[in-house]
Formats: sequence, C-alpha cells, structure tokens
Amino acid sequence: MRTQETHPARPDVRLAAARIASVDALRGFSLLGILVVNIAFLASGYRMAGLAEPAFDSSLDWGVRWVVTLFLENKFYLLFSFLFGYSFTLQADSARRRGRPFTPMFLRRLAGLFLLGLAHAVLLFPGDILTTYAAVGLALLLFRRVRPRTAVALAVALTLLLALAFVLLALLATAGLDLSGRVADGQAQAAASDSALGGVFWQIVSEHLRKLSLIIVARVFFQGPAVLAACLIGLAVGRLGVLRDVSAYTGTLRRLQWTGFTVGLGGALFYTASVWNGSVHKFWGEAVDLVTAPLLAAAYAATFLRVLPHVPRLARALAAPGRMALSNYLAQSLVCSLIFTGYGLALVDRVSPPLEVLIALGIFALQAACSRWWLKGHRYGPVEWLLRLLTYWRRPGITR
Repeated sequence: MRTQETHPARPDVRLAAARIASVDALRGFSLLGILVVNIAFLASGYRMAGLAEPAFDSSLDWGVRWVVTLFLENKFYLLFSFLFGYSFTLQADSARRRGRPFTPMFLRRLAGLFLLGLAHAVLLFPGDILTTYAAVGLALLLFRRVRPRTAVALAVALTLLLALAFVLLALLATAGLDLSGRVADGQAQAAASDSALGGVFWQIVSEHLRKLSLIIVARVFFQGPAVLAACLIGLAVGRLGVLRDVSAYTGTLRRLQWTGFTVGLGGALFYTASVWNGSVHKFWGEAVDLVTAPLLAAAYAATFLRVLPHVPRLARALAAPGRMALSNYLAQSLVCSLIFTGYGLALVDRVSPPLEVLIALGIFALQAACSRWWLKGHRYGPVEWLLRLLTYWRRPGITR
C-alpha cells in the first residue's frame, strides 16, 4: 500500500513515507538476490529437475556457484516472504482505517496471485513462488489475530519440524537408501529437458508441466512451511511496528547481525559443502540450512536497514524496482526465457555461472532504470495495477 502525499506540517506522515520507502528498498534488494539465484535454474534443465550434477568447465565456474549457494541460495526468498507477511499487516491496517472488509478483499488478491503464478509456472518458470504465497496467504488469514510472540513461536516450531523431517531423511539415506541410480538417469533426463526447453512453444510448456509435477511435492511439504514461517515473522514485526522507526531498535539489529553472520554463515557453509562437495549427504545440509538460513537472511535485512540511511542514492535506486516487485519478478522470468529457451535464443545449459550472474546484474540494472522511469508517470507497476483491479473490483488510476 502506498502512503498519501507528505505534508511539511505532518512529520508523522513523513515518517510513514520513509518507512514505506525503506521497505520498498529492502524488497528491491531481495528481488536482486532472488534473480541471481533463479537465473541458475532458468538457465539450465538439470538444476530445476534436481536430478543431474553439473559439469563446470573451470574453477571460476565452481567458485561462482559456491558463492551464490553460500551467500544467496535459500536466503532471499525467505527475506521476500518476510516482507509478504509484513505487507499483510499494512494491508489489514489500511482496510481497517478505510472501513473496508479485509477478508473478501484479501481473498480476491490471493486468487489473483494464484492465477498469475499458475500462468507464470506453465509459460515461463516452474519454480514460481506466487502460487505458494497464495496458499500461505490463506494461513495468514487464520493467524492474523495471534499475538506477535505466538506468531514467532509458530514460525520457530515450523522451522524445527521441517529440519527434523530432513534429519529423518538423512538417517534413512545413511541407513542405505540407494540414490545412485538417479544420477545416471538424471543425466539422460537433463539432456531431454534441454532439448525440450530449446524447442517450440508446446515442447517448452510440456516440459514446464512435467517439472511442476516434481516441484509441487517439495513446495507443499518443504518450501511452503518455510515460507509460512518467514511470513509469520513478518506478521509479528508488522504488528509490533518495528520498522516504523528502525533507529529505535539498533541494539536488536546489531544482535541479529552478530548471530546471523556467525551461526548463519556457518550453517550456509555446511549446506554448500553438502551440495557441491558431497562430503555429507545433502539432507543433512538441508536440515542445518533450514535452521540457519533465516538467521543469515535476518542479518542481511538488519545490515541493509542500518546502512540504508547513509546511502540515499542506493535506497532510491532499489526502492523503485521494489515498488513494482511483482511486475519485475515476472519480467525477470520473461527476459530469461527469451535468453535461455526456445522462445528466443535457446541458450539453455550453454551459459557459464559467471556469465549468468553478469546477465542477472544487467537485467536488474535495466529494471531499476525502467522502474524509476515508469513510476514518474504511474502510481503502480502494470501487474500491480492488474492485481489491484482483481482485488478491489474497480479500475484503479494508474497515472499520477
């Protein structure tokens, strides 16, 4: 939700505007991290299917993949999910102030998110998370009146239960669960996936549908609860009003930094080693990462919010794409599909990890510039405008 125009005689409104701007900038920062992670999946068939190991050509390729896994993977979608939960409280407060019934409005919003996510998953990227947000949003409606402390306790419980599930899977694997046949079969499936993704429209869509059948189980039983846990933390923070005045919580932010950059990075290192070294089974790495990735994501957010007032140009540059994050998220998949699939250049599995990262940075820089230009004459991004139309059942004004 956007605040009204500021007025010199109303410092409380200026404070609210600054708060929203910081949240938008944090959302833009999260969007950049998500793109750098997602482009590895969009650029190759094997990573999305999770069945075959890569064959990197150089130590630089391995180094970049290590860095992305260590510092970015499984962190930024949690940060974005936290912001989804936080925005939920802003929307509920706005509806209450305006005297509008919140639940029907939010259900329409979730239905719109689900439809957009379904189209995104089938046409562009089976790793879509919008449908997950639509499902998690239903849970947020159920928990909207819980106390902040209860929301945090539920988030911790969900996280620990998920970690325990991976511990059990790791124990089963240690006890002799044979996965060796999957890798060889996975290499053949990866080749078939590359061929389909480099083909014509119906081949691409068919491959997306096939991958969805593999992804849905993981989303329902693993990522969905992790997203809900992050959303519940965002709900608690929104209910407490923590982000209204970040300077009042400097001590808390500092503690988050110390914990996140020690325990969080340690867990991330263990997870990365399990993924790329094979010294421990990946399920052990997943279990550790589930517990420590939220801490590292929190450290990123705390550091970002503390540094942001000192770099106003960076804040403005990130706030613009953050204000129209939904449009930019979908546009990222569209551009990457034009690069990596048969929709365009068909470079699937032909781009090295360093070049993937450079492409991601280039896409985001272009989006930041386009977003700033667009918002000079429009109140919302194009997809945000469509979602508001579905939410309020009336045509919102798109121009300023």
